[in-house]
Amino acid sequence: MTFDLRVALYFYRNRERFSNLQIVIIYPSRNLEQSDIVPYLSQLNSPQVHRIYLDELGNIRQLPVWVALMVLTTIEDGQAVEQAKYLLARNQQEEAQPANRAIMELITTIMVYKFEDKSQREVEQMLGITLQETRVYREIKEEGIKEGIKEGLQREKSLVIRLLTRRVGELPQQVRQQVESLPVEQLENLGEALLDFSSMADLQTWLEGLKA
Repeated sequence: MTFDLRVALYFYRNRERFSNLQIVIIYPSRNLEQSDIVPYLSQLNSPQVHRIYLDELGNIRQLPVWVALMVLTTIEDGQAVEQAKYLLARNQQEEAQPANRAIMELITTIMVYKFEDKSQREVEQMLGITLQETRVYREIKEEGIKEGIKEGLQREKSLVIRLLTRRVGELPQQVRQQVESLPVEQLENLGEALLDFSSMADLQTWLEGLKA
């Protein structure tokens, strides 16, 4: 809660540029606000400090989209899906690219954290988002999985290994060798399937399925 002396020094040195410092503290609700604030009363009671309680901002559908995103993090799971779908539809109408994509990806990320028991693809389906619209798909495409087939099998193998490491962690040597030995068609299938992986067990189950 203390105001970092380095921050204070920065604003002091740039006081001509920042002549009216305003501090905003955002809480999901009042009952989550810290109660042990006696040492900092002089700072927190300053007219330059403003508290915002997300659950008191009103109807999420009447808020600016960027504010509504913060409120979405506080909504109960049962209502979150409906509100997220509304924000996605509204975003499509109001925002132009690339802001449109940034907001869509933030909404997707918020919902993935809310529904930790579901894969990203399941959350996307729940929200009615097509796979091609999402950041994960574009990352794969932009990094060259499709183009990698043309540019060389080795590059594609390296890319899939890198993406798998992001999703499930460092690959054991045996698993890595098994992935690297996959033919082009199976390697491309793995590039799509890994979007649903959340653990090493998911990868091993997929690889076992090739033997069936």
